[in-house]
Amino acid sequence: MHPRKTSQPVREQRFCQARQELLQLDYFLKGTVLKRMMKCGRPQCACHRDPAKRHGPYFEWTYKVNGKTVNVKLSPQAAPLYLVATKQHRKLKAVLTRMERLSRTVLAHLAKQAEHPD
Repeated sequence: MHPRKTSQPVREQRFCQARQELLQLDYFLKGTVLKRMMKCGRPQCACHRDPAKRHGPYFEWTYKVNGKTVNVKLSPQAAPLYLVATKQHRKLKAVLTRMERLSRTVLAHLAKQAEHPD
């Protein structure tokens, strides 16, 4: 079975659609938002015996810079904003990957046309 060939106008339309998706993106950040429940420093506290009694939730935004992990504490009010922003970053990466794949295919086709004009 041969892979389906996609016509040039369809590829161009898909590229334009992806470009429109980029315009729909809002603020974005790389990284992850974590919700943590923690044990305190008092050994007699119930949080050490029962995981359901741990303190929190505490929120952190975690990302890497030059191979090092950076943790930023977030307020409960800020956490949803950062969570949405990290999802936007993943969407941005997916759209760019799709655009690059389409560009590679279209440019190979255009290069072939330039080499062998009709």
